[in-house]
Amino acid sequence: MILENGTIRTLDPSLPLARSLAIAGDRIAGGVGTHETVLASPEVVDLGGRCVLPGFTDSHVHFPTWALAQRQAKLDGCASLAEALDRIRSSGWERGFGWRDAEWPDGPPTRQALDTISSEPMAMWSKDYHSLWLNSAALALAGGDLDVEGGVVERDANGDPTGVLREESAWQFKDKHLTVPDDEYLDAMRAGVKLVHARGVTCVHDKDGWLGAAGLWQQLEPQLRVWQSVPATQLPELRDLSLRSGFGSPLLRIGYLKVFMDGTLGSQTAWMLDGSGVRITSGEELAEIVRAGAEAGWPVGVHAIGDRANREALDAFEATRDVWHPRGLRQRIEHAQCLAPVDVARFAKIGVAASVQFTHAPSDEQLAKRFWPEKLDCVYSYRSLLHSGALLANGSDAPVEELDPWAGVVAAVLRHWRDDQRLTLDEALHATCVAPGWLSHDERVRGTLLPGRAADLVVLDKDPFEGDLDVQVVATMVAGRWVHNPPPWG
Repeated sequence: MILENGTIRTLDPSLPLARSLAIAGDRIAGGVGTHETVLASPEVVDLGGRCVLPGFTDSHVHFPTWALAQRQAKLDGCASLAEALDRIRSSGWERGFGWRDAEWPDGPPTRQALDTISSEPMAMWSKDYHSLWLNSAALALAGGDLDVEGGVVERDANGDPTGVLREESAWQFKDKHLTVPDDEYLDAMRAGVKLVHARGVTCVHDKDGWLGAAGLWQQLEPQLRVWQSVPATQLPELRDLSLRSGFGSPLLRIGYLKVFMDGTLGSQTAWMLDGSGVRITSGEELAEIVRAGAEAGWPVGVHAIGDRANREALDAFEATRDVWHPRGLRQRIEHAQCLAPVDVARFAKIGVAASVQFTHAPSDEQLAKRFWPEKLDCVYSYRSLLHSGALLANGSDAPVEELDPWAGVVAAVLRHWRDDQRLTLDEALHATCVAPGWLSHDERVRGTLLPGRAADLVVLDKDPFEGDLDVQVVATMVAGRWVHNPPPWG
């Protein structure tokens, strides 16, 4: 087919604009804008003045968790404990997500509060998914087995659990007591794929890393590209199976190992240079993981929020660079949320990508000002990272934020409360379309609309470069197939 009569932005500086786009099979065919000699009797699609961009990638999403969360009680934006309880009660769900109690005037979440709603087990994840709010029936399931290394159990003045678990304590409870049948996951993911196609998403870097997640994607057979993470703890299994990074099909590949250094800003468990927070993995432990991963052919994606967590992660990558860099492994730090100024330039120097989430800046503004008042010049340093030469990739961290890459673009360009760290539209789109392809070794496959590249694209109702970022997704194509709203559009 041929797309014409619109604005086609390739995001490649060698040919930023094209008058038409020819597509044959799953690829962009021949010379962009010179389709006459490439295709015989093509289908012609009239763009009607609309804009075409490369498809969006969400570089950090917990897709199965996000899809499932669309069917649970939503507590984001609750201004009080009472409002949260009202939403849970009216939803009829015994599971939910999205609460953030830092500013609740009527008290923190407690098991007793949830007990007023149901005597059946109830579990509500916080907005950052690093804290879990349980009622008494749910706590009873743990049988006192709550205190684990790297975890936090909130307790009252009598030493009894309040009902809030953080970090490893929350995750281990989830693994033991909040399991979800595969059929339920698959049904939710199927609906989720349709939803993200409507938002222009053609690829996700899925952070719900466990080998079973790859199996879910395989059963789903979605028209969506997936770069799947796997917990570093499963490296022995990967070795036994003789698997290396990149294993899979053109749409689904297992890509990298996943490690947590610390917690989050919202749960006050970020590992900071002042000694506060929760250390989940030490720098020495991470270095061992990176080295072992490299020897087996696997890069690592490291969750690091606090300035201490980021420094330790950078130290580990630097100490092991002689092992992973010659192998061409593309390492990444997820979030890079609070960085000591002296550490900003180290990303580019060492060769580690910053996998950030543009929507976190406006969403976390009040939390940052409350918990990190002395470090406000060290947070969400997007422009500083770019100017230092670091690769910046944009994700959502959904369900922490909504899975909507365009919302991330707008946040980077217009909504960042640190004016000195805002990005241009070009820079934000590069982080959303181009850079993620480099992370998954796809820089010659997707991310730009050039001959030979995958025909992954999004059609917008207007050209955002004309000055109005309030755009709507009209249609989405993956591998040459319309997966959302095929033409004609009227």
